[in-house]
Amino acid sequence: MSNQFIKKVAIVGGTHGNELTGVYLIEKFKHDLSLIQRDSFETITLLGNPKAIKAGRRYIDTDLNRCFKPQYLQNHQLTYYEQIRAKQIEKYLKYQEVVDVIIDLHTTTADMGISLILNDSHPFLLQLSGHLCYLDPDLKILQYSTNSEPSQLRNLAKIGLAIEVGPVPQGVLKADIFHRTEALIMQILDYIQNYNCQQITNIPKNLTLYKQVGVMDYPRDENNEIKAMIFPTMRDYQPLKSNDAIFIDFKGNTIKYQGNSIVYPVFVNESAYLEKGIAFSLTMRETMMI
Repeated sequence: MSNQFIKKVAIVGGTHGNELTGVYLIEKFKHDLSLIQRDSFETITLLGNPKAIKAGRRYIDTDLNRCFKPQYLQNHQLTYYEQIRAKQIEKYLKYQEVVDVIIDLHTTTADMGISLILNDSHPFLLQLSGHLCYLDPDLKILQYSTNSEPSQLRNLAKIGLAIEVGPVPQGVLKADIFHRTEALIMQILDYIQNYNCQQITNIPKNLTLYKQVGVMDYPRDENNEIKAMIFPTMRDYQPLKSNDAIFIDFKGNTIKYQGNSIVYPVFVNESAYLEKGIAFSLTMRETMMI
């Protein structure tokens, strides 16, 4: 572990314009930079989607957090606002010399509590996650599929992560969600400070990860209209076994899960995922050595 390994951190809020926790945390930090500065590295802030923030919408033309695939960033024929904005963000972060870590702030309408979403299995991220879980055993660590091509803003740094907290409705600012997110940011910045100073403590030997393995759409009719709702007992991060109820149709008929393995649903009933054809994501729980 080399001294001063992390030199610059970027905290981004408002990647989705109606997720106000990140927006207002960035505004708070801009007015008092001492909150996020540490002796051994620099922290910068960024509002991801200012036009959508002003409009009070998730996005203007398309989801900004799906616009960072390398081929999208290199294609100057793309003209949606968010596609242009993604290129501006990449250019800005490159002009900031090397941004080692990106912390992207999000909220969800799903009852997920507080989750850390990892870019990949970078050893720094795994050890950071272990430390944060030591501080807060309720924290969940979610890792998207590493087989899919990276498209999120956090992929612009070699160490990328997102903070996802819920439930909170879109366009609503809740004090408890705001403060939980802020506290986790401070813990991450303190960890990086101690990492640079080679003073890391309290890292468990094991870490439990929830690794995304797929998604589940709502049942639909021949016209592609939704014909069932998520079953009332479905909960984020709770085990789902074969023949457990997952949907109930409008006549009261139950639709059951047909998988062979135990999975753990996340983003259950996330309202922004309706347009993406996702009722919830499926994860496998894995405990690994770190």
